[in-house]
Amino acid sequence: MEKSRPLWDNPLQFVFACISYAVGLGNVWRFPYLCQMYGGGIASVVVSFFLSMYYNVINAWAFWYLFHSFQDPLPWASCPLNSNHTGYDEECAKTTSTQYFWYRKTLNISSSIEENGNIQWEQAVCLILAWLVVYLCILRGTESTGKVVYVTASLPYFVLIIYLIRGLTLHGAVNGLIYMFTPKLEQLANPKAWINAATQIFFSLGLGFGSLIAFASYNEPNNNCERHAMIVSLINSTTSIFASIVTFSIYGFKATFNYENCLNKVILMLTNVFDLEEGSLTADNLDSMKDYLTTTYPNEYAELLPQIKNCSLEDELDTAVQGTGLAFIVYSEAIKNMEVSQLYSVLYFIMLLTLGIGSMLGNTAAILTPLTDSKFLSSHLPREVISGIVCFINCIVGLVFTIEAGNYWFDIFNDYAATLSLLLIVLVETIAVCYVYGLRRFEKDLHLMIGHKPNWYWKIMWAFASPVLIISLFIFYLTDYIRSGTLQYQAWDATEGQLVTKDYPSYALAVIGLLVAASTMCIPLGALIIFITKRLKKNVSIRA
Repeated sequence: MEKSRPLWDNPLQFVFACISYAVGLGNVWRFPYLCQMYGGGIASVVVSFFLSMYYNVINAWAFWYLFHSFQDPLPWASCPLNSNHTGYDEECAKTTSTQYFWYRKTLNISSSIEENGNIQWEQAVCLILAWLVVYLCILRGTESTGKVVYVTASLPYFVLIIYLIRGLTLHGAVNGLIYMFTPKLEQLANPKAWINAATQIFFSLGLGFGSLIAFASYNEPNNNCERHAMIVSLINSTTSIFASIVTFSIYGFKATFNYENCLNKVILMLTNVFDLEEGSLTADNLDSMKDYLTTTYPNEYAELLPQIKNCSLEDELDTAVQGTGLAFIVYSEAIKNMEVSQLYSVLYFIMLLTLGIGSMLGNTAAILTPLTDSKFLSSHLPREVISGIVCFINCIVGLVFTIEAGNYWFDIFNDYAATLSLLLIVLVETIAVCYVYGLRRFEKDLHLMIGHKPNWYWKIMWAFASPVLIISLFIFYLTDYIRSGTLQYQAWDATEGQLVTKDYPSYALAVIGLLVAASTMCIPLGALIIFITKRLKKNVSIRA
């Protein structure tokens, strides 16, 4: 789980919020140094396209859970019975009801990425619905998108406030908050922690995706991008802390509930087996009673020992998950134990949908802005048709993630399509602004826009601190890759009811390589093509 954010997101936010008008150009295709010379804008569009392919699947899952939230009881509240109605389903009995609903009822996941399986039509219908909603929101361009963003940006705060009030009143919420604010110093030496933090910042602020440049191109030339960058970064960081308090209060409730449930099961088992007096065994004297039973009944206790779980609140808190696991397993498990669980479930998944749709609007804008600004396309096709084609292509490709092995492919796209690529794109674009376009030229452009020159802090962060930090992340990324060796993934073992680690097959590794190369290679190839084109034009002019 994310517990902190780097402090250098503000300068990069400032750069990308001001690029479009600082160079006097309207979109990512025409920005001379980032795109025509270095291919950074094309790489951003490619990354945004990859993100659109898989990200809307999250909205499809949110629709699926939302539709099931109106049932009483919630379908993930308990395990279903087996075919003979003599007990619980065997797979569900080995795991939890929330994990069973996620892996079996929602994903119907296969045992490995090599077993593709069939398309899950319920999920496919939800995906089509998600893309239909996105298309309707972007149909009229910024006119309709801007109105939708008011809802997608404000509604989550309303729901989070409700969850904050409810979360802080839950039993065990304090345990989660203590866990959140307790620093884990050993994580500072973990390269993945820094890589995940940087990727999260890029996602939340839209750095490297082109969405900032796309939206900034619609602003007035005298727009105060410095003030807006500071406000957005401050709101982003404050919202992260606010949402983390909500998340960890609920996470503490879930961990405490599971811990106390584990204790109660152990107490009940020991009381029944050793015929203890009712109420004589409690959570406070459990450890001392275990020692007494071990000494008094050594043989009986030794036989029972494999069935006695080692209940630990710290272990429950340490089983932190992220991504889809946090959104669809941890939260749904906590919600099922709340009073009026259907209400909180509906509110939560509506919030998740608005957040997801809001992210998709920014991401599709990064794709559509250069396409609709292209004279060739805009002269032949109206914006509505271009938007429809983009949504249709992404929806068709997204059906891959609705097959039984689809979640494994989702993880591949989520882990590799926009991680290393984003770091490289942001690094190149920052260097292009500071050292190719020129920091002094950029400073003069900003002076015309905001009425004053940026102070020394901004210039140091742009020219030195941000590039050094991004390069350091590259080193961390490569170090982590060398340490890990063969790339692996988490597969669901239905027989054991848990995740197991497996190696990616060769064709999956090839797809990972193509995903990384498709965006990163736009930069050197773009530079090479422009270099060759300019040399040819120069030779032709000399001969003429």
